[in-house]
Amino acid sequence: VQLQAYGGGLVQAGGSLRLSCAASERTFGVYVMAWFRQAPGKEREAVARISRSGFSTYYADSVKGRFTISRDNAKNTVYLQMNSLKPEDTAVYYCAADPRAGALPNDYGYWGQGTLVTVSS
Repeated sequence: VQLQAYGGGLVQAGGSLRLSCAASERTFGVYVMAWFRQAPGKEREAVARISRSGFSTYYADSVKGRFTISRDNAKNTVYLQMNSLKPEDTAVYYCAADPRAGALPNDYGYWGQGTLVTVSS
């Protein structure tokens, strides 16, 4: 499956952005979808994950209550709504897909190209 992430940009602290990730396959519903991020000089870290049906989600502690992951299987798209953004949220955000659920980057076989989110203070 090919993934195309978009929606990043420059936003002031406290602002909001919505990232989208469109998948190329109509079998989108068989994939667990996740968002990861990587800040300069840091390792890639998990941000959020959503089950195939969309009923189950996971969030990193650092984004709980501020970010919401969702998916529309009819549109082959996963979203990440980011509210109350902080400068420490600045990173390249990647969407990832895999038929099996996982918490680590190595658990995902398919990746989007990344979209840069910059939060100014």
